[in-house]
Amino acid sequence: MNNPLPRPPHPSFWEAFFYWLKLGFISFGGPAGQIALMHQELVEKRRWISEQRFLHALNFCMLLPGPEAQQLTIYIGWLLHRTWGGIVAGTLFVLPSLAILIALTYLYIALGNLTWVQGIFAGIKPAVVAIVLFAAWRIGSRALKNWLLWCFAAGSFLAIFFLHLPFPYIVLTAGLLGYVGSRIAPHYFQASGGHGSSGKDYGPALLDHDTPKPDHVQFKVTRLILMLMIFLATWGVVMATLSNPTLHEMGIFFSKAAMVTFGGAYAVLPYVYQGGVETFGWLTGAQMVDGLALGETTPGPLIMVVAFVGFVGGWTKALFGPDALLLAGMAGAVVATFFTFLPSYLFILAGAPLIESTHGDLKFTAPLTAITAAVVGVIVNLALFFFWHVLWPNATEVSPFAGDFAWLQAVITAGAFIALFRFKQDILRVIGVCMVIGLIHAYGVG
Repeated sequence: MNNPLPRPPHPSFWEAFFYWLKLGFISFGGPAGQIALMHQELVEKRRWISEQRFLHALNFCMLLPGPEAQQLTIYIGWLLHRTWGGIVAGTLFVLPSLAILIALTYLYIALGNLTWVQGIFAGIKPAVVAIVLFAAWRIGSRALKNWLLWCFAAGSFLAIFFLHLPFPYIVLTAGLLGYVGSRIAPHYFQASGGHGSSGKDYGPALLDHDTPKPDHVQFKVTRLILMLMIFLATWGVVMATLSNPTLHEMGIFFSKAAMVTFGGAYAVLPYVYQGGVETFGWLTGAQMVDGLALGETTPGPLIMVVAFVGFVGGWTKALFGPDALLLAGMAGAVVATFFTFLPSYLFILAGAPLIESTHGDLKFTAPLTAITAAVVGVIVNLALFFFWHVLWPNATEVSPFAGDFAWLQAVITAGAFIALFRFKQDILRVIGVCMVIGLIHAYGVG
């Protein structure tokens, strides 16, 4: 059967530019919501890329550390308009949320003692506990396909909860064990069917499954070397300009964080907590919970919570003196964001042609399968940490159950989890309802 729809024309650079900019402002709902938005617009409506090519690109991004939705925008932007297209697409996906988070974090610090602000956070924070628990269940239901992968999850939980092992060590160990496991018992690490196709026909696409690959997506060793050199030079030059010790620490720390973000933002949050709260003292544990609450309510990838961490760290350390706290916060937010997202450009612009050729090769996918399983245990640990801070707000390491138990927050947490798990409610709707409950309690009680 012939499809009456013609193949769409190639979009201009500026047409794509304004689409990526709009996406940056409306990309709520986490990676699932962001990917669904792109699929609806790029595959179904504009038909810039076919479903098969879209899913192929997505599967590749799912194998990489970093935010897969942002990497997918880089990938498609690169396919459409070469290197600059990828850079612009990925940057515009992040910039709006960076600006919004800087503004909200400033209001959070400057107005944090106001009743309405406290009420909003009193409602949002227990919702965050439920969201993280739901994320652990959602990822675990996909990743833990057999008893061995369950052991990876349990082992990682014990390692971080009782032994306090740093997150990168857990990721590295899981990856090495996964590689060994692919040789000894490969059937435990076989990937399941992937994302699959909906089977719908949206008409011929500009980038279709039978479209010849343009020259710029062909793998070339010289191009790979050039991209690596440009990446290292960019990283080195920016690091050299950070004369402030705290900003330099942030650059190093968030560069490391960017390389271990397998499994999404929830997986790397424990590492960010360990560094930001325990190692460098940029913020407190309670502030970390508040930062995640802000990250859940703004567009863009959830890992943008690093901008909150950077802002609070810059403000707390008064990088440029007590009279320039806002400038210090903005500098911290920008540095944290820049170094967190920089590797994503390298992975896509340099690695896509090479890594795609290894897709389905068990010796490459088995370590990632093991890492994803280990990440489930790490996320459960994160959920328990948030649960502790929210339901026992006066607790300390010495007295973990000090103070009164926050019964209202416990009820909100349970209700939010039921809404997400049983009734499949949208995350933003759940957060909105919890926010209203917090406001009513703040003004109606006490």
